[in-house]
Amino acid sequence: MSVTIRLARVGKTNAPAYKVVVAQTKDKRTGKYLDVLGYFNPSESPDSYEIDKEKYLEWKSKGALSTEAVEKLMEGTYEYKVYDPAKKEGEEEGE
Repeated sequence: MSVTIRLARVGKTNAPAYKVVVAQTKDKRTGKYLDVLGYFNPSESPDSYEIDKEKYLEWKSKGALSTEAVEKLMEGTYEYKVYDPAKKEGEEEGE
C-alpha cells in the first residue's frame, strides 16, 4: 500500500488549519495517519507554516509520495486561495 505526505484539515468552519501528515493513500483526509510533520495555518497568515524537513526527507527516501500542495509548501511557492463557491472553476477576479 502506498504512503502519501498530505494536508489533513483541522480547525473551525471558515477558519481552516492543516496538519502536514504522512498517511496511507486509502485513508480519509481527516482519518488516521502514521506521522505528523508539521502544520499550515492560512487563517493567521498564508506564510504561517512549519514542516520538519528531516522527517520529510526521511519519508521521501522511504518512497512516500507528496501532494502538489505539500511540495509547493516545501519550496515556499504555495499560494493559498480562499474557496468561493459562487466563482466558477478557472474564473479570474476581473471577469
